[in-house]
Amino acid sequence: MKIGLYFGTYNPIHVGHLIIANHMAEFADLDQVWMVVTPHNPLKKKATLLDDHHRLQMVYLATEDYPKIKPSDIEFKLPQPNYTVNTLVHLQEKYPNHDFSLIMGEDNLKTLHKWKNYEVILDHYEIYVYPRISDEPENRELKSHPKIHVIDAPIVEISSTFIRKSIKEGKNIQPLLPPKVWEYIDHNNFYKK
Repeated sequence: MKIGLYFGTYNPIHVGHLIIANHMAEFADLDQVWMVVTPHNPLKKKATLLDDHHRLQMVYLATEDYPKIKPSDIEFKLPQPNYTVNTLVHLQEKYPNHDFSLIMGEDNLKTLHKWKNYEVILDHYEIYVYPRISDEPENRELKSHPKIHVIDAPIVEISSTFIRKSIKEGKNIQPLLPPKVWEYIDHNNFYKK
């Protein structure tokens, strides 16, 4: 089975994440997309994150009606901070019959050379890239790499940061969240402080 791994802190998951995950599941040559909830991205401040189980629950609620999209807590059991290369090795050992690939935004591709052991990732895994609007200069060498596939997916400019800030300001951002995720956030009074 060919699995696309879509990593994120999902703090919170929003319709943009779902649009991209579903597009990859339906239009790329992937059998499933696993939304890997990252406990601690080395490039983000941990203090702004909801507890891991709350973010995983929101991903579960958002994806339960999408049979090709699955939530994953695989990184919860790995040493912190998480590095993608370590997670890939762990998954390959745990699921030897699966063929894993990465899903990332074009903005992440531009900084891939800063990732731990990025050459190992490029040697062993395919990367599916969705378009993002960014001021960073394009990395043409990486974009033309045989393991990198740029997918013509919708450009979605919604961020979890914007959603958290809007909730704190008392704005109605319901259309940006899957209904069950909005209910979960509202019920638990998340992001209001």
